[in-house]
Amino acid sequence: MKHKSKTASRRRAGTRGVLGTGSLWTAWTDLCAARLLPRIYAETRRPVARPKFRPTPHRWDDNAITASWLGHSTVLLNFYGLTILTDPVLVRRVGANLRIGTVGPKRLVEPALTVAQLPPIDLVLLSHAHMDHLDLPTLKRLHPSAHVVTARATADILRRTRLKKITELGWGDHGTLHTAHGAVQIRAFEVKHWGARWKRDTYRGYNGYVLSREGKKIIFGGDTAWSDTFRPLRSRGPFELAIMPIGAYQPWVCSHCTPEQALRMADEAGADFFLPIHHRTFSLGQEGPVEPMERLEAVVEKGRLALRDVGETFSVT
Repeated sequence: MKHKSKTASRRRAGTRGVLGTGSLWTAWTDLCAARLLPRIYAETRRPVARPKFRPTPHRWDDNAITASWLGHSTVLLNFYGLTILTDPVLVRRVGANLRIGTVGPKRLVEPALTVAQLPPIDLVLLSHAHMDHLDLPTLKRLHPSAHVVTARATADILRRTRLKKITELGWGDHGTLHTAHGAVQIRAFEVKHWGARWKRDTYRGYNGYVLSREGKKIIFGGDTAWSDTFRPLRSRGPFELAIMPIGAYQPWVCSHCTPEQALRMADEAGADFFLPIHHRTFSLGQEGPVEPMERLEAVVEKGRLALRDVGETFSVT
C-alpha cells in the first residue's frame, strides 16, 4: 500500500518544534545519556506503584467490546472475540537501549498485566516509532503468531523481533486483516505528530486508526496534537469508543493535545465513549501525572468516560 501524505513540510515543522523544547527527544536521538543520568540515578530508588486494578481478560465476553488500560498508550482490547494490543510498552523503563541499560523515564505505575499474563494476541497496533510507543523489549517477547499493523516506513525496526506478519499503512490506506479469531477492517488516518525514532529518520510515518468489526467501530488516536483530521471520520461512524491521548502537552502542545482538545476531537468524530491514554504512567510532560485526568473530568459528560485508572476495564455491547 502506498502512503498518501500531505507534504513533508508539516513533518519537518513538527520535528523542529519538538527538538526546540529540550525534551527527552534530544537525549534519545543524540544519545546524550549524560543529561539524563542524574535523573535516572534519582529514580532508581523511587518505588513503582502497583495499579489499583488487574484486568481478567480470560473472563471477557467475546460478544462485546472490552478494553483495559495497561498503562501509557497500551490498551488490551477484546473486539468481539479478536484480541488487540495497542502500542505495547510493558517494561519498567522506556527509552534508548544502551550498554548501561535503558536510558529514559521510569514508570510511575506498573503495567496492569505483564507480557506473560497477556492472552494470545491477534493484532498488535503500532501508531508510530517513538520509543514510548514502539518498545522493542516488549515486542520481542510477544508470540510470533500475532499480526502487526504499523505506520509507513517502520517495519524495519521490527526485524529484531519474532514478529513477521507485518503490514504498513499510510494515511488513507485500509484493508481487511484475517486472524485466527476472525477479520477486522483497519484504516489509517492522519494525525498531528511526527514519526522519527532518531533525529535523522524523519521519513517514518505516524497514524491514527479506525477499527471495524461486527458492525462496530473503534478509534485509536495514537499520539497527536490538536488536529481537524478527526472531523471527517464522522461520516465513517458511528463509533462506540475513541481511545485518545491526554498527556505530555506541557510545554509540547505542538505535538500532544490537551485533555480538552482530545475530547473535542472525539466529539467531532462522533464517538460515544472516551478512553484516555498517554498519561499517569511516565513523567513526559511538566503538567504532572494528576492534572490531565482532572482537566478531562471537568469537561467530559457524565457516563461517557470509559475508565480513569490503570488496570480498569470497560465493556460495551
